[in-house]
Amino acid sequence: MSGANTNLPTVKERANEALKDDFLRKAVRFTTERLRHGKKTASELLGNWEEWRERGRQIRLHTIAHLDYYLNLFADNARANGVHVHFAETATDAVRIALSIAKNHEARTVVKSKSMVTEELHLNQELKKIGVEAIEADLGEYIIQLAGEMPSHIIIPAIHKNRFQIAELLSEVAGEKLSADTKILAGFVRKKLREKFLEADIGMTGCNFAIAETGSMVLFENEGNARMVSTLPRVQITLMGMERIIPSWADLEVMATLLPRSATGQKLTVYMSGITGPRRKEDGDGPEEMHIIIVDNGRSLQLGDPEFQELLNCIRCGACLNACPVYRHIGGHAYGGPYSGPIGAVLTPALKKNVAEWDDIANASSLCGACYEACPVKIPLHEMLVYLRRRKVEAGHGQAAEGMAMKGFGAVMGNARRYRLALKLGRIGQKLVVRDGGIRAKIGPLKGWNKYRIAPSIAKETFQERWRTLEQEIRVEPNETSRSAEARLKQVLQERSSKGGHLHG
Repeated sequence: MSGANTNLPTVKERANEALKDDFLRKAVRFTTERLRHGKKTASELLGNWEEWRERGRQIRLHTIAHLDYYLNLFADNARANGVHVHFAETATDAVRIALSIAKNHEARTVVKSKSMVTEELHLNQELKKIGVEAIEADLGEYIIQLAGEMPSHIIIPAIHKNRFQIAELLSEVAGEKLSADTKILAGFVRKKLREKFLEADIGMTGCNFAIAETGSMVLFENEGNARMVSTLPRVQITLMGMERIIPSWADLEVMATLLPRSATGQKLTVYMSGITGPRRKEDGDGPEEMHIIIVDNGRSLQLGDPEFQELLNCIRCGACLNACPVYRHIGGHAYGGPYSGPIGAVLTPALKKNVAEWDDIANASSLCGACYEACPVKIPLHEMLVYLRRRKVEAGHGQAAEGMAMKGFGAVMGNARRYRLALKLGRIGQKLVVRDGGIRAKIGPLKGWNKYRIAPSIAKETFQERWRTLEQEIRVEPNETSRSAEARLKQVLQERSSKGGHLHG
């Protein structure tokens, strides 16, 4: 999109719609909690998880710092393997190249394995315009394709659908009422897709990693559909973001350890396919012709940017989505683009460089840093979200009331005397709205917050005030031994604890 779309609902409006959908909220929360637990278990069983994270980060930092070298090395080696390599600077270029290949082969059907880049390019819609049917082979992608939706999660695109909704969608395809039994639904899709695999003119895949030293591309999957897509059709097209490069197969070992554990809690992905060129004479299967389209589409704009270059380190595992408290409440569609969660909140506006259109998406975050803790390559997404908010204000898209509030906040927090005075006035003022220890009133800036939760009241004492009181109570007497003073301190703390007085505030 080149200009601002004034008809696009704001992230707040999209979030409000999601919050009204009780099933979506339950389904997203249930699945993300299961994935988070799986990741925690798998990483603990591996051991030295932080060392693996740092190793993954160093590989990505090195690769992106020398991206031009590794891209050229990959392209040279891939061409030596018989691959047609294309570079696409923009989304328009990438679509044009893909459509040109389809036209040259007079293609009528294309089967696809899951690819976020094709979602980014809206390639299915473009293929449809020239009379080519694109069929998603991944079960989740196939479901949302039938529903006419974008993925709600990078790894589990149909996370927001239940089996009854899926049964309705598949019944329309089947021309008969299908049971909501998951085995029956999966069996129907399996049979339907096998027919498509056999008759497809082109197979289209994404790319998890591209190996520069051999010109190979690697696919991670759990269903086996990518192997069918990259084996049966006569022509294969792979679309990959330009940052998907890693230097060597030795580096892939690190990524193959980090990605499945971070994504789904698996020790290893079920299928990991390494593809090095089209079919050779001695091969029993594989495409006769292979194309790789390397897509820029705004990625190179991050190179050399001290605030956003690390964004290109992302390995698309979805761990940040599972950890994010905002995503777990509103799901993926509220973010408005193909990439959702914390990575989407940064990646979409960073690639677009269009503050006017995406000036609100960075606000869909609590800045808690859970995304950074979850990221297997330690991308500081929470810091990038702050940079995006600053960029929005500097571009003149901030709200006047918000600006005044921030100036007032800075004036108070920057002066200890004003801070103490504000606390005292706040304690007095809150008496009008505090009920049972919390603020439930839906007024002013609290209206949105208190719609779904209760705002805490200001504590009766600050930490410093409580500490000064405690110091008076445990002051060491002359000639008192340290052991005696320590025993008295423990006694005072126990008494305070039993009365509900804790050292926080």
